[in-house]
This record gives sequence, structure tokens and C-alpha cells, in this order.
Amino acid sequence: MAATWLKRLKIRKDRTILQSIMERTDYAMDGSKLLGGVPVIGYACDPRTVDEEFMLAKKEYEHLTGRNNGKKNVLAYHVRVSFKPGEVTPEEAQEVGNELAMRFTKGRHAYIVAVHTDRAHLHCAIVFNSTTLDCTGKFNNFKNSSFALRRLSDIICAEHGLSIIENPKPSKGRNYAEWLGNKEPSWQHKLRLKIDEVLPACSTFEDFVSAMKAAGYAVNDKRKNITMMAPGQKKPTRLNTLGGDHTEAAIRERLGMARTVASTGAGGGHTRVSLLIDIQAKIREGKGAGYEHWARIFNLKEAAKTLVFLKENGIDSYDDLVKKATSASGEFSALTKKIKDAEMRMAEIAELQKNIGTYGKTRDIYAQYRKSGWSGKFHEEHRAEITLHRAVKKYFDDAGYGKNKKLPTVATLKQEYAALLAEKKRHFVGYRAAKSNRQELLIAKGNADRILGIKQDAQTQEVSRDKTRTGTLGM
Repeated sequence: MAATWLKRLKIRKDRTILQSIMERTDYAMDGSKLLGGVPVIGYACDPRTVDEEFMLAKKEYEHLTGRNNGKKNVLAYHVRVSFKPGEVTPEEAQEVGNELAMRFTKGRHAYIVAVHTDRAHLHCAIVFNSTTLDCTGKFNNFKNSSFALRRLSDIICAEHGLSIIENPKPSKGRNYAEWLGNKEPSWQHKLRLKIDEVLPACSTFEDFVSAMKAAGYAVNDKRKNITMMAPGQKKPTRLNTLGGDHTEAAIRERLGMARTVASTGAGGGHTRVSLLIDIQAKIREGKGAGYEHWARIFNLKEAAKTLVFLKENGIDSYDDLVKKATSASGEFSALTKKIKDAEMRMAEIAELQKNIGTYGKTRDIYAQYRKSGWSGKFHEEHRAEITLHRAVKKYFDDAGYGKNKKLPTVATLKQEYAALLAEKKRHFVGYRAAKSNRQELLIAKGNADRILGIKQDAQTQEVSRDKTRTGTLGM
């Protein structure tokens, strides 16, 4: 997955503000692109009235701050997020898109998320209001924000077990610096790209050094830490400063040689246990003899760590390990449910507060509209307020507020929201510990299953996939 771009939306030529917003939201919610997929979702707005809600927020912002940048005013931002063909369902794509929008805007801006299914690759169209929910500020489109957005989308993708573009190539007609957000890649980043480019054609480390020299890099491999320097670069870069899969040890491993793993030494405190590697499966994928040698050493060390972990936690039988892993999973699930329930109710309260506020802001205009005898001219002049007022009234009717159910006061809602927020924070303290405990116990159980020849259950296999995705096994 990759967030392909972040585009600013300004007032279009010969268009009003509302028309400019509608053009972008209509594109995002175009039925020919949705093709019977998941419905468009909105945060702090209704997709059916999103244009008017964005517009009303801007009017409120101008009223509160007195600021108006005219044609330079950024109305909204459009984000597109693409997925690998066949990798996600529309529902999964929508979940990821919604999470990206929420985390990027920090929940301070209203937005819609639409999943386009008209191409082989699913992609989300996210449109968020430049004005904050409280109508007192604007989105800070900081320098290199498109690069930050891409990094965030990669993180969310990894969390959901989806593929990411490890080394993105330039888009057609745009150089890589523009793709990152008009930022020139560092010498280190360029070196990583070049290493990934030449490595597949090399069979030995000496071949790799020769290929880098042929690519124009000055290589000093006569010292303890190998350095490389590109044409025009003032100071050489040490391979070991690149990290990840680009250090000398990692490159040797990628070439089918053994990686030397630095020892943490005794007395270094608690060491996290990692899942054992299914060596035979890796060999079937094409790993060489050097990898097999390294993996066997790795498994021996992790088996020893597992035994130490079990001893430290007072686990002296397999049945006891299963019970503790099951109990930890139950505790984690219970805390997760409590947090999600609190978040769901908080979202309901926020939606109700927003609609109460909107009702109060549009009530007088709607009363004037009624007194005007439903004048068409008055409607056109105040279309945004009238549309919103009707939408809010329908929301109250659908929620059952009326003769038999009174609307709660804003003060009451704020008190309940504050109590839920405090409860959520309290649960989060135990949530992190429960998550870590559950993960370690499931990893230890997975290792015990492999050592004892017991078929892993689906839960442990899930942890195994997660740890492999995030590179915990050093592969």
C-alpha cells in the first residue's frame, strides 16, 4: 500500500467555494467508481450533506477569527491510498483508509472515506476539511507532509499485515524528490536504493562491491567499517549506519551468507523471545546454505531464551503455558472490548453534540425561511444552513428524540464524555501491559509447539505472521 498523493483543494476558476468543494466530493462519491462496494463513511459529517457541513464550518471560522485568504484559501485536502490488486476487500480498504485519515488529521477535521472499486487495484479517496472541528483553526500543511503521510500509511499497512512499497520508484513525469514532497533524498537513502538495485544480480559480496564501483560509488573495503561515496558526495557513508537490510551483515545474509549476530552479553536484563524459524519452509523458498546455518544458530539461541522466559515466569509444564496464554488472551480481549465500547459511546456523544450545535446555529435561519413562505430566493441564499437544519432534524427523528425522548443537555453530554475518556485512559494503562504479556506468552507457546512437534493453533500462527511481517525474525 502507498498513499500516492496529498492534494490541496482551492477555489476553482469561475466556481464558488461550495461548487469547488462539491466537485471534489462528487468525484470521491461517484457511483461509477464505487460499483456496489462499501458505502461512503464520514467522520464528524454526513456524506449526504458533507459539502454544506464543510461550508458552514468555513463560515463559522471566518466569523470567529475574522480571517479570509480569498482565492489562496485551501478549502480541503484530497488523499488517495492505493492497494495491491487482490490483497484487500473493500471493507478492509475502508478500515485502513479510515484509520489513516483519523491518525493523520488527529481527529480534528471532518472527512469522508470512499473506496473506489472500478480499477484492478482498490483505492480510497479521502477528502478532509481544512477547517478544524471547533472552527478556530486550519490544517497545518507542514513541509514534506506528503512524505509523512506515506510513512504513516506504510506503518498502518504493516500493522494490518498488508504489503508496502519498500523502495518506491519515481512516478511518471515526476522525480522521486517531488514524490516525497519536494524533498531531495539523502545520500543514505540514495545508497539504499542503489544497493537494492544492484544486489539481485550479485552472487558474492565481492560481486556486490564490484557492482557498486561500476555504478560510480567510491568503495573503501580495506577498513573495519566499509564506506561508500557517490559522485558529488562530500563525506563517505558507512554501510553499518544504513540499518535494517542494508548493513554489511544484512547484505551478506541477503546474498545467502551467514549473518553475524552481536551478543547482548550476560546481565543485560530481560531479552524478548522471538519465534523460531521454520527452516525447511525457508529453504523451499530458495534460501541458501548460509541462511540455513544462520537460522539453526538463531533457533538454538531462541529456544534457550524461551526456556529462560518460562523459568522466570514460573511455568513448569506445557499445560500451564497453555492456560497462561489463554488467560492472557482473554484479559487482552476484555480490555480491548472495554476500550472500544468507550470509544464507540464517545463517538456517539460527539456526533450528538455536533448536531445539537448545528441545530442551534441554523434554527434562526430556518425560522426565517419558514416565515418567508418557503421563498426560493431565500433558500438559494441560505442553502447550506437550510440543508443542514433539515439533516439534523432527520437525525433527531431517526434517533427517537421527540415527544417521548428529550434531548440531553450539552453539559450532561460533556460530563459523560469526560468520564468515558478517564475510563479509557485508565484501561490503556493495563492494555499495553496485557498486550505485551499476551504476545510473549503466545510466542513462547509457539516455540514450545515447534520444539515438541505440536501443530500450532490459529492464534499462535497469527502472531507468527505478525512477527514475520515486522521483521522480528531478522529475515
